[in-house]
Amino acid sequence: MKYYSTNRQAPEVSLGEAVIAGLAPDRGLYMPERIGRLPDSFFDTMGGKTLPQVALRVAEALFGEDLPAATLRRIVEETFDFDIPLVEVDRNIRALELFHGPTMAFKDVGARFMARLLAHFAGRQDGVPVTVLVATSGDTGGAVANGFLGVEGVNVVVLYPSGKVSEIQEKQFTTLGRNITAVEIDGTFDDCQRLVKSAFSDAPLHEQLRLTSANSINVARLLPQSIYYFYAYAQLRAQGITAPVVVSVPSGNFGNLTAGLIAKRMGLPVARFLAANNANDVVYEYLQTGTYRPRPSVRTLANAMDVGDPSNFARMLDLYGSSVEAMRADVRGFRYDDDAIRRTLRRTLARTGYLLDPHGACAYAALCEDLQPGETGFFLETAHHAKFFDAVEPITGRPVEIPPQLRAFAGREKRTVRLGAGYGEFKAYLSSR
Repeated sequence: MKYYSTNRQAPEVSLGEAVIAGLAPDRGLYMPERIGRLPDSFFDTMGGKTLPQVALRVAEALFGEDLPAATLRRIVEETFDFDIPLVEVDRNIRALELFHGPTMAFKDVGARFMARLLAHFAGRQDGVPVTVLVATSGDTGGAVANGFLGVEGVNVVVLYPSGKVSEIQEKQFTTLGRNITAVEIDGTFDDCQRLVKSAFSDAPLHEQLRLTSANSINVARLLPQSIYYFYAYAQLRAQGITAPVVVSVPSGNFGNLTAGLIAKRMGLPVARFLAANNANDVVYEYLQTGTYRPRPSVRTLANAMDVGDPSNFARMLDLYGSSVEAMRADVRGFRYDDDAIRRTLRRTLARTGYLLDPHGACAYAALCEDLQPGETGFFLETAHHAKFFDAVEPITGRPVEIPPQLRAFAGREKRTVRLGAGYGEFKAYLSSR
């Protein structure tokens, strides 16, 4: 399989080259040259299959041409060693709970898969360490840091906006040490993402540090996220549900939604996707008007979605040939401000007993608004609500129980490097490491 840049100004590369480079030389994002469609027999027999069984079949379609079968099986088994249950919230609405991994966020899937894929390809190079740069607005930092912790030949630098992630999220990547370094940026997530992209475009620095990224700009982080959409469908089939399926996705940098759209191209029978935005609504605006106007992000209760210029929108445009009409056929946009998030959290808990996190609240609200009679919907619960207890408790008026996995980080000492948002200062720091 070859991978091309969404900007179409760089040579095609192999999977290994795409994984290690992260971003193409023309600053485009890598995409597979073709997206193969899985056979109907796979979907007909999905009901009752385990997560590793579903994951291996999808991973073979995505990566089977480039990895030995035993290696791919090992990566799948090590990545998917926790459950991703589909839990009923309302009669025809379910939550796909993606928070049962080690850092209790959906990014455990992509980060753990990518860590093993990168170790496989980097280990076949010249022994020079790889430096992973990752910008986080919340959960990516913890998932990537824990996924790569102790991986030989890989150093990880996590950039995050100072004061704009929750305390628990921050502790998950600022307290690890070893091969993980946290850089606290005086700015926004968009500033962090800009610094990462600027470093990739800096050829001498890129070569010196062998830079790669673990954000969803890296195809090795993005593509494995398609797997849990298939597993959700397998659980619906196991429950005897054959109604048309609508999927609602909380959307920030749009990697999760892009992975779902790729799953649809692979044959997953989804009637439509709902892109649930918070107040950072540039893609919602695009779907309404056909005009894309990136702008600085604003801070909201759903902080992991606080992105004003989502990277993966380039992949969405690529999938639909830059046609807003074609994209609208598969994707509907919704927007919810903080007041709407509060209302949804409070009312859903009172009515169903299910406690959403702020990001899942956006996706659930969109599904409630859009779902039609005779359809079944599921939304992505992308992180455990306890990661946002400081936001959730005042809304519900109830204390949030902190799971043991999160409590383990609470007493650890935060260690960061504090930098401004200018590239010169960031480059000087990286060069001196």
